[in-house]
Amino acid sequence: MSRLNDTNIEVLRFLLIGIPGLEKRHIWVSIPFSTVYLLSLLGNFTVLFFIKTEPNLHEPMYYFLLMLSISDVGLSLSSLPTTLGLFLFGINEICAAACFAQEFFIHLFTVTEASVLSVMAFDRYMAIHNPLRYSTILTTSRVIKTGVLLTSKNIILILPLPFLLQWLTYCHQNLLSHSYCLHQDVMKLACSDNRVNVVYGLCAALSTILDSLFITFSYIMILKMVLGIATPREQLKALNTCISHICAVLLFCVPMLSAAMLHLFARDLSPMIHILMADVFLLVLPLINPIVHCVKTHQI
Repeated sequence: MSRLNDTNIEVLRFLLIGIPGLEKRHIWVSIPFSTVYLLSLLGNFTVLFFIKTEPNLHEPMYYFLLMLSISDVGLSLSSLPTTLGLFLFGINEICAAACFAQEFFIHLFTVTEASVLSVMAFDRYMAIHNPLRYSTILTTSRVIKTGVLLTSKNIILILPLPFLLQWLTYCHQNLLSHSYCLHQDVMKLACSDNRVNVVYGLCAALSTILDSLFITFSYIMILKMVLGIATPREQLKALNTCISHICAVLLFCVPMLSAAMLHLFARDLSPMIHILMADVFLLVLPLINPIVHCVKTHQI
């Protein structure tokens, strides 16, 4: 960070607020948070273990599920150190470099989750549209190449964010709104021009919006094909293969869109609402995803 003049103090550390009004009850707040983290990691590592060890799960659909579980594990581990550090041990400070690194990983795994869900939508479309050629179109090598391509694209997309934050000047205000670092949260504390950060943040968000539109388009095509099937029983059978993915998409999109709408149109609401919405997205999503897929996927 650049050194400020004598009238300002350079901020080298940020303060994490956790949940406003519950500062004296952090040890009790840590119990549900620790439980959610433990269960989400246990659930996703279980999915990863079975997909890796069971030969009958070595198919494209389960490889995409493996990518989704890796994203969920990354999302949980990205926010876990500061969240449990704050609630369990009262550590409410984070240095600027660690904050920017945490912000990078949280946003990286978020956009990766959206990318994997969009590819899984295409996977479901191919399985219903052309089931006889499904295994020849989506081969293992193509799935691996797709995973590498998506990961590379997302790293390139998100990598500038921490550097853009580092180039900003921070003075006086250093109190963050959450128990972890988010780009939009840190950016608001800058006392220098942050328009570049705003514009690039919107461009990064556009990637997730495009993924959501692709998922919507895929399901419009799937619904069109399903309605063309002769018998209701076969229609339900085709739709049943998409249930777990639809649940995963809703779990991802509903909290994210709700938080975005609240941020844009309901800024006068209690900060507690905004904080809880962000916590639901980062904590509940990795917890529910493995449960949904294990319940709805007979092989697992």
